[in-house]
Amino acid sequence: MFKNFLMKKMLKTQMKGVPEAEQEKLIALVSDNPEFFQTLALEIQTKMKGGKDQTVAAMEVLAAHKSEIEELTKKIL
Repeated sequence: MFKNFLMKKMLKTQMKGVPEAEQEKLIALVSDNPEFFQTLALEIQTKMKGGKDQTVAAMEVLAAHKSEIEELTKKIL
C-alpha cells in the first residue's frame, strides 16, 4: 500500500500540467500493469547505458512495444 502511494506521488510529480482525469487514467494503467512498465524502464536504462539519450532510448523502446501499449490503453482509456 505504501509502495502504491509513493508511486502515485512520483507519477503525479512527473505529470504536472496534465489534467487530473488523465493523470488518474495513467496511474491506473501503470498500477494495473507494473511488470510491463518495469520492463520498459529496464529496457530504457539499458539503452541509456549503451550511450543513448534518455529521450531517444524511450522513443525506441516505446516504438518496439507500440502494439502492447495500444492494447493496454484501449482497456483504460
